[in-house]
Amino acid sequence: QVQLVESGGGLVQPGGSLRLSCATSGSIFNIYAMGWYRQAPGKQRELVARFTSGGMTNYADSVKGRFTISRDNAKNTMYLQMNSLKPEDTAVYYCNADLRRTVGSPRRDYWGRGTQVTVSS
Repeated sequence: QVQLVESGGGLVQPGGSLRLSCATSGSIFNIYAMGWYRQAPGKQRELVARFTSGGMTNYADSVKGRFTISRDNAKNTMYLQMNSLKPEDTAVYYCNADLRRTVGSPRRDYWGRGTQVTVSS
């Protein structure tokens, strides 16, 4: 069973920083893409940042220059460093991985349960 577990969310003042972590566990044959999404109340889930299957990084325009995605393959962990946080960054942040569990299994998306980020004074 593959699991993605987010951590690091919390309450922070505008202008502050947080670092989210996404730890992966379980049997994984290959990860094709991996990233962070967020969903604010009453809004659709949106891409924040991701590693593409080609090893590139994509960022939402709203977070460019403020957020940085990274990963530590040795620890099976992905991070999202969030700086200069704004109230509009308030959302539940989800970890996503597009992966194949075994060589013969279908490629599919896996999601974590999310971590709440609240930016407020």
